[in-house]
Amino acid sequence: MIPTITAFESSPDRGKGQARDMRVRWALEEVGQPYDVRLVSFSEMKEGAHRALHPFGQIPTYEEGGLALFESGAIVFHIAQRHAGLLPDDANARARAITWMFAALGTVEPPIVDLQNAVLLERDKSWYEQRLPIVKDRTRDRLGELCRRLGHADWLDGAFSAGDLLMVTVLRRLNASDILNEYPNLSAYVARGEARPAFKRAFDAQLAVFTAASNP
Repeated sequence: MIPTITAFESSPDRGKGQARDMRVRWALEEVGQPYDVRLVSFSEMKEGAHRALHPFGQIPTYEEGGLALFESGAIVFHIAQRHAGLLPDDANARARAITWMFAALGTVEPPIVDLQNAVLLERDKSWYEQRLPIVKDRTRDRLGELCRRLGHADWLDGAFSAGDLLMVTVLRRLNASDILNEYPNLSAYVARGEARPAFKRAFDAQLAVFTAASNP
């Protein structure tokens, strides 16, 4: 059965591959699983039909037969468990890859999202100039730790895994800033992820939605 995912009808990232359906698209492309996409508007995301799939009124969601999932990390984990290619066969290596999935979303992403929100939503606040350096320092702390852990390796733990997929998508959220350029090995790491054919297919598919919406 071909799964169906949801994505923005009009993405706020303007086709830059930042919306979280990108993670799910990439995972499906990596494992060679065809999928359908149902586009939803911002108003539809808050209606009862969509909230029955995603209680927080966000995207993406994932439907396959009688299974409905929400949260991009959980969906990627499900895909990685169901199909070969995103998690190692060795039990210990598999556990480490799953650990990196949690680290990407639970440890590295929060300060990056906090920085994004500060830049996008708090510029008009009286305390913005005082808060911004603090938020940037928190982001740099995490990036420095990740930089040291990755070192000169291509991927986080041996071969490319779902942990790398999620980490690369998290780090790409910094594309609009210069902070990632302060860590050359992390910049190269992201570039390796973006060079994967499956990433390119997923990116092009998401960009096509924005292009179509912009040129009806």
